[in-house]
Amino acid sequence: MQHTIPAESLVARTARALSQISLNSAEGEFLGAEDELLARLGVSRPTLRQAAKIAENDRMISVRRGIRGGFYASRPDADDAIRTLARFLRLRGATLSDIMAVSRHVSEEAAQLACACQDDGLRLRLEEFAAGIESNDSPSAMIAAETEIARLLAAMSGNPVIELVMAIGYSFGMEEQGVALYRDPEHRAICRKQQRDLCRAVLDRDSDVAQLMMKRRSDTIAEWVRQPSGEKT
Repeated sequence: MQHTIPAESLVARTARALSQISLNSAEGEFLGAEDELLARLGVSRPTLRQAAKIAENDRMISVRRGIRGGFYASRPDADDAIRTLARFLRLRGATLSDIMAVSRHVSEEAAQLACACQDDGLRLRLEEFAAGIESNDSPSAMIAAETEIARLLAAMSGNPVIELVMAIGYSFGMEEQGVALYRDPEHRAICRKQQRDLCRAVLDRDSDVAQLMMKRRSDTIAEWVRQPSGEKT
């Protein structure tokens, strides 16, 4: 008895095959025209086009039309992964408190590892960030600064997993509805001081102090998050 492969299964397999072809190629490299990939993968045109949509949504390929049209290797970036994971967590009912329960420990590890960073360019960026801390005196500026220092310290840690976890944590937090972070001038002043202390510890390569400063920042933000919107300590 002859069995047929379900259409959805074949589309999924073809999407995986396209992604693998992309991974075996350099980013931006031409993978072939539609007819070439039809012959290579041995599928129908409708199947290839459905699979291409999946692979394109996953940022593994890009499809171009017209002159020099065809399939090209692509790569998802960190922001793509962060948005996808944050959306998944929200759908599962995760809260900012849930995120912080995990990310705070990762943040402390990042602060310690950042002290050993040998990348002069990253250390210079941290010095420049520290020099501009006092100019951040609005909620939007504070949010941008918090995101910047988190990503910078994560990069200095040299651990891509830490980079991803911290980025998810801060992105999730800044989008959380009903949390009035940094609207209080006193909160912004506290945050700026904590940023200064943390930057100084990392630049001085004092890992114990850097970990302590990051812990204090996490404790402070966690306390603000627990407060009803508009309530002051």
